[in-house]
Amino acid sequence: MAVVGLDIVERGLLLNGKRFGKVGAYEVLRGRVTFAVDPSHPGNGRITDLAKAPRNPGGRVEWRADFCLLQPHDPRQGNRRLFFEVVNRGRILAFRLFDAVEETPKLTREEHIGDGFLLRQGYTLAWCGWQWDVIPSEGLLGTTVPLAQEGERPVSGTVLCQWWPNESTPVLLLADRVHHPYPTRDVEDPTATLTVREQENAPRTLIPREQWRFARLEGEQVVPDPTHIYLPGGFQAGKVYECVYQTPQAPVVGLGLLAVRDMVSFLKYGGADAHNPCAGRIDYAYGFGASQSGRFLRHFLYLNLNTDEAGRMVFDGVIPHIAGARRGEFNHRFAQPSANTMQGPNTLFPFADAVQTDPLTGEEDGLLARISREGHLPKIMHINSSAEYWRGDASLIHISVDGSTDLPIPDAVRIYLFAGTQHTPGRLPLTDTAMDGARGQHPLNSVDYSPLLRAALVNLDRWVSQDIPPPPSRYPRLDDGTAVEAEATREVFCALPGVSFPRYLPRPHRLDFGPTWRQGIASWLPPRLGAPYQTFVSALDADGNEIAGIRLPDLTVPLATYTGWNLRHPSQGAPEQLVRMHGSTLPSPPTPEARKAQGDPRPSIVERYPSVKLYLEEVRKAAEELITGRYL
Repeated sequence: MAVVGLDIVERGLLLNGKRFGKVGAYEVLRGRVTFAVDPSHPGNGRITDLAKAPRNPGGRVEWRADFCLLQPHDPRQGNRRLFFEVVNRGRILAFRLFDAVEETPKLTREEHIGDGFLLRQGYTLAWCGWQWDVIPSEGLLGTTVPLAQEGERPVSGTVLCQWWPNESTPVLLLADRVHHPYPTRDVEDPTATLTVREQENAPRTLIPREQWRFARLEGEQVVPDPTHIYLPGGFQAGKVYECVYQTPQAPVVGLGLLAVRDMVSFLKYGGADAHNPCAGRIDYAYGFGASQSGRFLRHFLYLNLNTDEAGRMVFDGVIPHIAGARRGEFNHRFAQPSANTMQGPNTLFPFADAVQTDPLTGEEDGLLARISREGHLPKIMHINSSAEYWRGDASLIHISVDGSTDLPIPDAVRIYLFAGTQHTPGRLPLTDTAMDGARGQHPLNSVDYSPLLRAALVNLDRWVSQDIPPPPSRYPRLDDGTAVEAEATREVFCALPGVSFPRYLPRPHRLDFGPTWRQGIASWLPPRLGAPYQTFVSALDADGNEIAGIRLPDLTVPLATYTGWNLRHPSQGAPEQLVRMHGSTLPSPPTPEARKAQGDPRPSIVERYPSVKLYLEEVRKAAEELITGRYL
């Protein structure tokens, strides 16, 4: 077993023994886990630079990670299911997504648990750090991995860092977000380059080397620093910057993938003699990941890692949520796992589960090609919001890369679009500013899709444990006309008062990182840009709401138009471009007089619903239809 040590540093009752339905109290465990894997094992062979990692006296590669575990205090009351969430940049998101919690939980206060849906179901919940560059702090789970070496010397080479600032600043950290940076090897390196462009697929303009420095500010003094970059006059909000430079270190980033595999395997199969706190408690394991973590799970499946070193199945079911068609920077040299750039390894063929051939490149592959042929294929639910379609990639999960046909969906897969939603569940009251500080021109999308996620998990469990198939997939299709190019919606949106259509619609391109990319090493950075992929969004009804996917009563009994896109607020620059991952709420006119005054083509609220009672009756009917279909 690859888990060779479990150091529990904290163990006690959650929330002072608060009871969660018939399951009762939960205990919480926190600590560090030690892994050791055989670099020559065939199941580990796809991890980049694993062969270059230092080895312990037993010839294995060792590393450590943080973990957190919640399990019923009385094991007889648990449901014998492990819900393992792949943490997002070290953060636990499951309670926010399933239990309508406003903030990122630290498992210390009752409000962080929400209404306890996951706990009342009897799940054992587990999290394990996997991202090498997460900076330790309260509530974040990270991992410490070894550096790759060539003989006695650390591996060094070229790294690319990209930023899209929301506010002007003279100094940036050489990292995506606030993570451990890749330092420059030489602050005076004359070969390092800095470029700027107006949007992600625009041409790059080189900023002369003498105009910027590897440095930071101490007061008003510029101080050389290998972890920061300084531009007099400032990096401008809304523009895309990119620095390519040499770094002296190469963490074995892909060990994060093995940490997830081996932690789940340990909790599922490990005995009491191995000090497994879940020994004898788990029959099935389900993997959940949202956004970056959903992309992680897609990458995990693509690399056929759902089989442990002993040849056993790891996850029985998987929900990659709001991942779109992307994977990520999880297993190549100098990877930055938080990065989510359009011209990065996140957006590489293949996208769909089924094998297809790209007619332009001749490349043939499928996300599930290896695991279907050689490994343990779990039940899979790909779930996305409208934002991943408007981001330009989600339709590639189920429509061919040339945009000509709907692709076959494997029997073990369901695909769901949560229609008219943004990347994370919406909230009321309306606001134009998100928790991450991003600001839109319109109020953000307020549709809360958490109830649909709850149903999806219940359906996944019944599918795995009772062989009860979940409800049919729902997503935009070419054959029924519900999948359209984003540009085809322009007329409908522009008819709404105060709404402008995006000037630049993101669309992923074919990318070429060079001949050594198959070994996880970029031959050149940035990659060479090829032709764009053909992508689609959902068609719209007369109100501008999406017609494909699972439609909550917000859309079928509407008080507004709900979109998966929003434009950047002018205060954050580039107001003609999309604000990443956020949607809009465009309220319907309240009265006929307001409708006429605004020139709004949509019926007013009082014209559509003569009374509150009638409105609520329609909402109830719409909800009951979803319940009958088991989507809610």
